[in-house]
This record gives sequence, C-alpha cells and structure tokens, in this order.
Amino acid sequence: MLIKIHYTFIKLMLLISLILYSIITATSNPHSVVAEDITSEEDPEFYTLDEIHTNLTNNINPKPEKGMRCHVGRHNICNGVKADKGTSLLYCCKKHCRSTLGNKNNCGQCSHKCRFGQRCCGAICTYVGFNPDHCGKCNKKCKSGAKCEYGYCG
Repeated sequence: MLIKIHYTFIKLMLLISLILYSIITATSNPHSVVAEDITSEEDPEFYTLDEIHTNLTNNINPKPEKGMRCHVGRHNICNGVKADKGTSLLYCCKKHCRSTLGNKNNCGQCSHKCRFGQRCCGAICTYVGFNPDHCGKCNKKCKSGAKCEYGYCG
C-alpha cells in the first residue's frame, strides 16, 4: 500500500513538472531568457543640453536634473530638447524630463516600455541577449564572426 502511494506521488509530480515546463516554454520568447543586465540603463543624474532651447527661460536651470518637473507655469522645458552630445532626446513624460533614446521605460516615446531581455538602444527596444550589434548592452558589438550568446560575445 505504501509503495503504491509513493508511486502515485512520483507520477503526479512528474505530470505537474511537465505541465509547468510546457506552460513556460509556450509563453516565453526564445530571446527573452537572458537575465537582466546588472548595469542599469537609467537616465543620467543631469542632462547637459546641446543648445539653449527656446522653451527655457532665465529662471530655469539649463542642466535639467534627472526627473526634473517639466511643466513650469505654462512652459514645457524639455519636449524635443537634445542633450548629452546627441545621446539624449528629452521629452516631458508624466510631468518629468526623460530621455527617449535610452530609457527602457520611455523608449522612443513616453510610457513605451521595453520587454524583459530588451534595452532601449537609440529609441528602439532591442533584445540584447543574442544581437551581435548590441550584445548584453546597447552598442556593444561582437568581433567579426563572433556570436552573441546570452549577452556575451564569443
């Protein structure tokens, strides 16, 4: 009797394992199995504006801080403002200045979030786990002929 209960328990656990494995593989993207990169692609602490924008007034800092409120009175200080030598393009997202070129929560436009395993590379959500032009992070190219596997070249 005890052996029969043990045998039934093992069969049940095997069946549950197979079902869970099937669900996981059916719902996951093959390129999204890469663990998130340890280095975070957050906005910089300060944006250095490439030029003084016409929306800026004398009482507003020409170096907007990360997350600075962008609706000051009736002026919007950061829609379409280029910053950080062309690596940031600021827009007012939920009343705060955000770059849409490299922010995975505002990629290409406000509130456009990249999926798991993706980074915002030049305003485009990109899988960095298997992309030889963006291997593990944006603009990290693998040497000619080397594959990008799980975010590492080689």
